Amino acid sequence: YYGAIKFKSQEEGAKHMEKWMAWMGSLGDAVVNRGTPFSKSKTVTTKGVTDSSAGSKPITGYTVIKAKTLAQAVVVAKKCPHLAVGGSIVVSETMDMQM
Repeated sequence: YYGAIKFKSQEEGAKHMEKWMAWMGSLGDAVVNRGTPFSKSKTVTTKGVTDSSAGSKPITGYTVIKAKTLAQAVVVAKKCPHLAVGGSIVVSETMDMQM
């Protein structure tokens, strides 16, 4: 998830959380890991360390789900309430790295 959402009131934040929990509950067994929200982050490169939480769309959390295809995962993401409050979601497929 990207985009630090600022709610105008605690009530507005609570309503969003209700929608979030309903969406998460609707995913059922597809949820592998509910994830966690992020606060501050840093980007580390060979050139140094920079503040990753700067800007209008910092990374703010993740969720891991099971889906048969990347397209199916995108359909699930499109229903996430994070989008309705100005956030964005990057959907990525994991690679099987069994050795």
